[in-house]
Amino acid sequence: SRADLSCIYLYDERSTGTKLRLSADRGEYQLPSEIPREDELVEFLEECGESLVLHQRHPYFFKTAFLHRRMNSAMVLPLFTATTRLGYLILNAREQDFFRAERFRFLESFVRLAGGLLHSAQLYRELQRQFKQIEELERYQENIFSSMTNLLVTTDSKGNIHYFNRAAADRLGLDEEELGGSLQGFFRQKMSPRLLQSIDKSATDKRHRLGLQGIMKNIGEEEMDFSLNVSPLLGKRGKHEGLTLLFTDQTKERELQSQMETVVEERRLIKDMFSRYLSTDIVRTLMEKPDLVKPGGDKKSATIFFADIRGYTSFSESKEPEYIIDVLNRYFNRAVEIIVRHKGYIDKFIGDAIMAAWGIPMYSEQEDAIHAVACAVELQEMVKAKDRDFFTGEASHLKVGIGMHSGPLIAGNLGSSRRMDYSVIGDTVNVAARLEGVAGADEVIITQDTRDLIGDRFKLKELEPVKVKGKEKALHIFSVLKQVR
Repeated sequence: SRADLSCIYLYDERSTGTKLRLSADRGEYQLPSEIPREDELVEFLEECGESLVLHQRHPYFFKTAFLHRRMNSAMVLPLFTATTRLGYLILNAREQDFFRAERFRFLESFVRLAGGLLHSAQLYRELQRQFKQIEELERYQENIFSSMTNLLVTTDSKGNIHYFNRAAADRLGLDEEELGGSLQGFFRQKMSPRLLQSIDKSATDKRHRLGLQGIMKNIGEEEMDFSLNVSPLLGKRGKHEGLTLLFTDQTKERELQSQMETVVEERRLIKDMFSRYLSTDIVRTLMEKPDLVKPGGDKKSATIFFADIRGYTSFSESKEPEYIIDVLNRYFNRAVEIIVRHKGYIDKFIGDAIMAAWGIPMYSEQEDAIHAVACAVELQEMVKAKDRDFFTGEASHLKVGIGMHSGPLIAGNLGSSRRMDYSVIGDTVNVAARLEGVAGADEVIITQDTRDLIGDRFKLKELEPVKVKGKEKALHIFSVLKQVR
């Protein structure tokens, strides 16, 4: 054509885009990468479907046809087929009146041929895209069938094995050599004649048969109880194309159900055992990992806490039981909230005392000790608070003393078949109980073992070593004054 500039702008493959994009160009000029579909030029050509020849520039009309400021004549030819808009061939020349009849006829013939070729190329790309989608769907379907626990076998219209999934291969002993072989022949020695007849009937009368029951013989060294659903595969106009056989391995299903019931029962026991005495996140972790709570006893390293009410004995001597219970329950409710928030385990209530533990059934030794001491400090601050809603009236003089110790112990389910509780025993528990007796009102007393675990997070005051029952040597003890960080 000897034009100074030529290029092709194409719609997207479905002609639904808002822009035409530059697809190919020839010449030394920088061209726009796209043309808006709402442009005057594009709208005109879409409406009329004809070629446009401009012998010279016009100050108001079809400015977009001139792709460079040095161009003075232009020709725009639609690349259309009978059903599809593909794009436009645009040619520009610096000379006015450049595109005359001879060039126009040649280029119009050319674009008809080019339009057909471009359309074929787009159809080929679309075919490739659809073929890729089909391959992906086939892989997806195969993954689904392979992951099924049910046994899937299909036949062709002649009753020969066409497909089986991995579960069917494992349980029925199928392999690739069986593909194309007779379904009846494969199952003749494995299934009863009555069931084989039912399968045959589904092929002839094209009806579903659901819930067939039987026992598969010679599956390795074991038999398999199964239920079977048989469904016809129908093509166009109801043409018989084969059968789908879906086996449910009831033997395996019962085994899985038994295991599931065991897991559910373990989780239920854990929830019942710990939900009242531990924070929700710890209970949830134990339910997800029930093996953290071993049957019988398990060695742990924990921090034990005893909190006892000072002045309780003399207070309770002259009070009605109902009033005493009300005073204790008000205090226990607030104390338990603090202990659980600090990830402690409420082991038991002993009269007016609370026994709690950190490090069971899950533990992180240093963090457990820090949580335990922080809990004790907060509990004492709550008891000393002027706006407390317990220990009021005649109970306003009551105080609390707390003793704590860290070390090894045994944690596990203790009791009989009639009554079982998760608890702790050992020397660490005994020492903590003895220290509670040493602690005065408003005091938190810890041992050297606990002190070694909490670092510099608390302000402490070292006290005189004390002798406690069951220990030959005096214990180094500290009073916890406050938490510093």
